[in-house]
Amino acid sequence: MQQESTRRSNRDRTEATRAELIAAARELFTRKSYAETGTPEIVAAAGLTRGALYHHFADKQALFAAVVEQEAAAVAREIDRASKPALSARDALIAGSNAYLDAMRTPGRTRLLLLDGPAVLGRARMDAIDNRHGNRTLREGLVAAMRARSMTKLPAEALTALLAAAFDRAALAIEAGASAEDYRAVLTALMDGLSRA
Repeated sequence: MQQESTRRSNRDRTEATRAELIAAARELFTRKSYAETGTPEIVAAAGLTRGALYHHFADKQALFAAVVEQEAAAVAREIDRASKPALSARDALIAGSNAYLDAMRTPGRTRLLLLDGPAVLGRARMDAIDNRHGNRTLREGLVAAMRARSMTKLPAEALTALLAAAFDRAALAIEAGASAEDYRAVLTALMDGLSRA
């Protein structure tokens, strides 16, 4: 019993330290950028030592990858929450689309996921992260719509990649000051254009 309690306590401390490092890094990466943030700043902001950082992460890029993964997972949770099973396949796709645009309005998220993420981690690694999270939810919604015969049957991977690029472009434009309503209307029309008559 004592050993299990100690193991849980150690695991809790480990998770807490990782969370503190990720939170501090996220704040600095979004405020200053990945390139302009040094590991000494991150550990100072987290109130930890460099030893703690390197115990949990191989380097700054590994910490950045953890931040990006956490942000991508948060976006996917918002999409999943909005795409309720009771909705029709089409309505779930539209709800998920809107949830994605809303989730991407969280300060710093477009920089992390759409600008610095691909630049720092590379396109292939960023695609892998996207495919575990936001692109996964999109692909599942598209496949459900095709199975329900409410959408033209197309290659799911290619369709997911192209629509995800459109959503990402919309998120960047909205952050730059474009009309969110205009982009929502166009994305809805795009989805409806894929629907069977």
